[in-house]
Amino acid sequence: MRKLPPFLAAAFLALCATAPAHANETRARQALMIDFETGAVLFEKNADEVMYPASMTKIMTAYLLFEEIRKGKLKLDDQLPVSEKAWRMGGSKMFVGIGNRVPVEALIRGIVVQSGNDSSVVVAEAISGSEEAFAEKMTAKAREMGLKVTTFRNATGWPHPEHVTTSRELAEMSRRVIADDHEYYHYYAEKEFVWNNIRQGNRNPLVYKDMHCDGLKTGHTEQSRYGLVASCMRDGRRLILVLNGMASMQERATESEKLIEWGFREFGNYALFRKGDQVETAEVWLGQAPVVGLTLDRDLVVTLPRRARQQMKLAVHYDGPVPAPIAAGQPIAHLVLTAPGVPAIERPLHAAAVVGKLDFFSRIGAAVSHLVWGPGG
Repeated sequence: MRKLPPFLAAAFLALCATAPAHANETRARQALMIDFETGAVLFEKNADEVMYPASMTKIMTAYLLFEEIRKGKLKLDDQLPVSEKAWRMGGSKMFVGIGNRVPVEALIRGIVVQSGNDSSVVVAEAISGSEEAFAEKMTAKAREMGLKVTTFRNATGWPHPEHVTTSRELAEMSRRVIADDHEYYHYYAEKEFVWNNIRQGNRNPLVYKDMHCDGLKTGHTEQSRYGLVASCMRDGRRLILVLNGMASMQERATESEKLIEWGFREFGNYALFRKGDQVETAEVWLGQAPVVGLTLDRDLVVTLPRRARQQMKLAVHYDGPVPAPIAAGQPIAHLVLTAPGVPAIERPLHAAAVVGKLDFFSRIGAAVSHLVWGPGG
C-alpha cells in the first residue's frame, strides 16, 4: 500500500468529508435516493423489496416511445389511432376519443403530464401491436438495463400480481431516462396539458415548488399506495428519489420534499482527479525508468456527506515493484477511498507511460544494486 504525497492528501482532506449524515426516517415503505452523476446512494429503506410501481410504470412506457423517436421509427407529428380498448381504459385518462388519431407529441404529454392510461395503451398498440406484446418489450428493455426484478404486464401500471419492480431498479430506470432521453426529458417538467378541452395538471407535486425539480412520475393504486419518482437539479448536481407505499397525496408531497432538501443539504459532489492526472508513482523492477506514473482513465467525482471530512483516507495499493516491461494504460494499481460509515470507493490506476525492460547486463547490475542497497539504492 502506498500513501499519497502530503500535498495531495491535504487537498483531498480539504474536499472530503466524517461519518455520514443521518436522514430522518421516512413514512414510505420503500425508498431510495441516489446521486445521478456518481450513482452514490444517499438514503435507502427496503430498496430491494419487491413493490408495485403503479403509474410509475409509465417511465418505461415513455422511454420506449422516445426510443422509437430516436430511431426514426416515429415522429412527433405522427398520428396514432385510438382503439376501443384504449378509449375504455379507466383510472387517470388523457380523454382520447375512440377512432380518433392523436399526435405523438400530444400522447407524450398525455403519458408524462396527465398520467393517461388511455394514451399509454395507444402508444403500446402502435409500437407493438398489442399492450401485451408491448409489456414483453418493456420487460426485455428492463433486462437490457440490468434490472433483474422489474417485470411488466401492461403499459399503465394497472394492478397485476406479476407487475413488479423495486425502488433501486426504478431509480436506475429513471437515471437511464434522464441520460438517454435528454432531448425529450423536458416534457416531465410541464405543469399542465389540455386535451379535448380538458385541462389537467401534472400530478408531481414537486414541479410546482421552488425546488428545481423537473420530473418524473407519480403512482397510486390501493395495493401500492402513493408513490413518486422525483428528479431535481441544483448547481449542476442532480438527485433522483424514489418513494412508494405512502398513505396519502399529502404525505407523498411532504416526504419527498423533506428528503430532497436533506439530500442537497447534507451531501456534496467533489471532483478529486481529472482523467490523466498523475495520482502517484509506482516503483518499477528492472525497467528503463525507476518509476512509472499512475493515472485514472476517467474523471473521479465522489459523493460524500458534507460533515464527514476529517476521517476520510486515500491510499494507492499495488504489488511492487512492478516488473518491466510496462505498457502505457496497463492497469497496475488501485486507488481506494475509505471513511467510517461510507462504502469504500475503489478505482483502477493505469500506467501513464511505456517502461521498457533493461538489457541483460543492466538487469544484472540493477539486481545486484537492489540486493546491496535495497529499493531505491
